[in-house]
This record gives sequence, structure tokens and C-alpha cells, in this order.
Amino acid sequence: MPSRLEDYALLGDTRTAALVGADGSVDWLCLPRFDSPACFAALLGDERHGRWLLAPAGGVLRTHQRYLDDTLVVETVFETVRGTVRVVDGMLPGGEGSHLLRRVEGVSGRVPVRMQLVIRFDYGSIVPWVRNLDGALSAVAGPDALILRSDVATRGEGFTTVAELEVEAGDRATFALAWHPSHEPPPAAPVPDALERAMAWWSAWAGCARVPDEHPDAVLRSLLTLKALTFSATGGIVAAPTTSLPERLGGGRNWDYRYCWLRDATFALDVLLLAGYTEEAVAWRDWLLRAVAGRPADLQIMYGLSGERRLDEHELPWLPGYEASAPVRVGNAASRQLQLDVFGELLDAMFLARRFGVPPEAHAREVERVVLDWLEGAWREPDDGIWEVRGPRRHFTHSKVMAWTAFDRAIRTAETSRDDGPVERWRRIRDEIHAEVCERGYDADRRTFVQSYGSGEIDASLLLLPLVGFLPACDDRVRGTVAAVERELVSAGLVHRYRSGSTDDGLAPGEGAFLPCSFWLTDNHVLAGDVPRGRAIFERVLALRGRTGLLSEQYEVTAGRLVGNHPQALSHIGVVHSASLLARGSEATPRRAP
Repeated sequence: MPSRLEDYALLGDTRTAALVGADGSVDWLCLPRFDSPACFAALLGDERHGRWLLAPAGGVLRTHQRYLDDTLVVETVFETVRGTVRVVDGMLPGGEGSHLLRRVEGVSGRVPVRMQLVIRFDYGSIVPWVRNLDGALSAVAGPDALILRSDVATRGEGFTTVAELEVEAGDRATFALAWHPSHEPPPAAPVPDALERAMAWWSAWAGCARVPDEHPDAVLRSLLTLKALTFSATGGIVAAPTTSLPERLGGGRNWDYRYCWLRDATFALDVLLLAGYTEEAVAWRDWLLRAVAGRPADLQIMYGLSGERRLDEHELPWLPGYEASAPVRVGNAASRQLQLDVFGELLDAMFLARRFGVPPEAHAREVERVVLDWLEGAWREPDDGIWEVRGPRRHFTHSKVMAWTAFDRAIRTAETSRDDGPVERWRRIRDEIHAEVCERGYDADRRTFVQSYGSGEIDASLLLLPLVGFLPACDDRVRGTVAAVERELVSAGLVHRYRSGSTDDGLAPGEGAFLPCSFWLTDNHVLAGDVPRGRAIFERVLALRGRTGLLSEQYEVTAGRLVGNHPQALSHIGVVHSASLLARGSEATPRRAP
């Protein structure tokens, strides 16, 4: 059986990532980059589809897992009937190739340890050819190759590679696994102290962070997670390093999140700048400008790590899915949806970057001007909405608000930089959108904004209205909307995106509470002056974190488990942003609202 998501730690080197279970297994490994099919297990807990186990051979009494200080190096301690051992896992950024480093160390007694490596390429479908190569183990199939180096003798056993050893206090055994193109020689072996260097690298990066007084450990762990989800070659930040982890156990809402969403752009920029990471913010801004280059009509809601546009979706029928949650999907068909809010996110991200000191990019204003020209007509059209529902298009209230945001940020930029744009025309459009939303997107009888024009449904995306400055948090219409969200969408103190079954997308209803929405609710209460209430919601979400402080996309209240892709960038962005507002208390103002 696969482990609970709470029992996984994230490893990364800003090029690829691995999830390490508290049972000593690497159940999901993506090499050479986040979206690669090279090696894949989908957290199946099934050795037929690839995994790497390094743990005591039996008799485990207790297991403890933690990150070592402020790093992305993980220590898993196993207490057994025969003694105690620890396994240290990490990846070293900046070296030649991506090496997954594992070291087992004896702490006390004499403990038998087993290593089992099951390599499967092409999303678990291909068994490679394995041979000895100059004392290392080489696995090759098609374009992919892995090389395993170790100071422990290994042997083949039933299409797997195994090793047995016994360790006592002071003993160490090391393993290093690296991917390389099969037509090229393998990367050089990592240096003997690679794990120590990895700790030093991550510690140095974390030491540069500006962290608020509110839950600083949680904030720093979230920042480290965001850095690990950054593809350093391009500056893109993936939504999560996984695909098809279900939004409800046994359900079919299983999507591929190993891509970069434009919607995350402003949120990510904000928290990176809050923490003082201007270099990462510039890289993300530059990725954004490259990705969106082209006609505005062709703008996508998500792109590949290097700005790829073709993210065609297909299913992998040979994989049963995490806890039998089929299908397993690769690619994301939602990339072709029309979601008008991303145009607002793009303009808002560019405005935020300028406002908080990111060096200007010469052609950014040209891109924005072209986008605004197209949006002048497009904002009146129905779209697919923020949640990527696969049903009929509607006039979603949040989408219109973000169209308003696009024109608002263009106006403010022109006013502060003496831009020669058509400011008066933009101002008329901005005011028209605002008036229409307040008339058609607001239900005066129920005293709440609604999901779409003429709808009776409430939507948690409406919590973003005060965060982008559409209306102040203390406005009666906003307070009424917050009350409606709490009345209709909150379960066990957590916020759902929308009412189950309200999306009409042909999929079976049911999903977990969407954790970023709970942070948005926190922000609304803090901005309205109710700091204690906001803090209570914030701490409720923090209590859901796994052993190593990670959060998924959602939480299934009835099962009492994290669900959805893991770890989720947007959830950790919420930790940093809400903590920053809470630290300012009654003086907090929305950073995205000029």
C-alpha cells in the first residue's frame, strides 16, 4: 500500500524532484526534469511500477522523519528490535547531472538493512536492460539511462536490483542514482561529501530569507519548497512535482500538475519579493514574458517548464492510480481553455514586479499593451473560469474581476510612469466592468457575490475580490460574501472551492477542501480587522501539514487525509502570504491592491 501523503518529504535540486516516504522508499521519482517520463511510480506503493527502498529488513518499532535544519536534506530514523539506523537523503543543486543521494548510517546495535531498486522507464511501462559498467550499475532503455553507484555490492533479483548489509554504530553505506541520455556518457560520480554540500547549499539559500515573526518555521519551509519547485534552467515554477494524485480518494479528478500556471504568477512573485528573493522573482518574471509571447488570443493558462504550449492530455491505463484512483493522466487538456482571469494575473504580476523593485524589462509594456487591446473586447465573453471546470462556459464573476484588474494595473502604471497609453479609454472600460460585476455578479437579496452571472452558487474565488483591490475587505458586500462562503463552503474549518456538483463537468462530484482558499479566508478576516479569527483559520490549516511540514492541494475531511498533487506550490504560497499579513496584524493591507 502507498503511504499517506503526510508521510512524504520532498527532495530537489531545482531541476528535478523526488518524494521520499517515511518507510524509506522513493515512491515517485522524476528524472531528468519535473515533467519527464523517465522514471515514474505515481506513489503506487507497487514495485512493479518502479520504486527505491532503503530501510531495515524488518522489526521496525518506530520511525521519525525530519528535514535537517533549514535544508532539503531529509533524515529518516528507524528504531528496530536490533538497534537504530538512519537514512539521509538529498540532492545537490548545481552539480553535473541530477544525483539522488542516499546514505544509511548505523546509530546503535547491529541492524540488517535491505536496498531494493526497481527501475521502470516511460511512466512505469518499460523494464530497462541492466548491466555492470566500470563497477556501477547501468540501466538503459531507449533514450533514458540511469546509473547507480554504491560502495555496497548489488545483485539482480527478479528484474530488480537488491543489496543486503548490516550496519552498527559508526558504519556508513552510500548510494547515488543519476539519469543521463542513453547516447551520452554518465555524469561524473558525486563528491564523497555531496550530502554535506547539499545541506550547506540549502542552508545558505534559506539564510537569505526575510521571514515574518508569525510562524517563521512554517514560512521558511514553504519558501524552501517553492525554491525546490523552481526549474532553475528557465525560472519556471511548477504547480506540483506530481501528476494524478486524486482530489478524492478513489475518484477520477486526477490531473497533471507538473506545469507552470500563469495564475500562480502574481502569488509567487509576491511571496518571493516579500522574502527578499529578487533573483528568483526576476527569473519567474522573465519566464512569464517568454511563455506568453505571441497573439493574446493564443494565451494559455499553463505552459511547460520552458514555455512549451502542447500539453496534450492522455491516460496511462497500465497504472491503477494512487489508492486505485484512476485514471492516471499525462498532460493537461485544461491548457486549451479560455480563462480570462489569467490576463489580469499577467498584468498584475508585471505591475507588482515594478512596484517592488524588480528591474524593468524593455518589452514588457509592449506585451501588456497588446494584451489590453485584445481584452477590450474579450472581457465581455463567457469563459471556463478559474477552476478549469470542463463544462459549458459562463460569465464567471471572478474572471470579470480579473479583467478589471488588468485595466486597473495598466492605468496605475501609466499614471506613475507617464506612459502615453490610452488611459482614458482604459479607465472607461475599468469602470464599466466594475459596474457590471456589482450589478450582475451580486445577489442583493442574499447579500453576496455569486459564482457567475445569474447563478445561485457561491464560489471561494470571490474571496480574492478584496485581495486584488476590487472592493475593500470591510465593504458590506465583501463581508456578506465572506459570510456566505463560511455558511455554504466551509467544512471542519476548511474552505471548499465550490459546492459539490455545481460545476456540471460530467465528472463524479466530490473533492477535498482546497487549502489555498482557506488562506484566502484568513486574509479576508485579517484585512477586515478580525486578526484572531484569521489566525485561527491559518493555524487550522498548518495543523494538517505532514511530518516534514508539507501541504498538498486539498484535504479530504471525511478521510482525514491530504489529497491532490503534493506538495502544492499554491498552498505553500498561501502560508507565506497569510503569515505576512498576520504579522502586520491590524495594520495589514492587501499587497496586490495598489
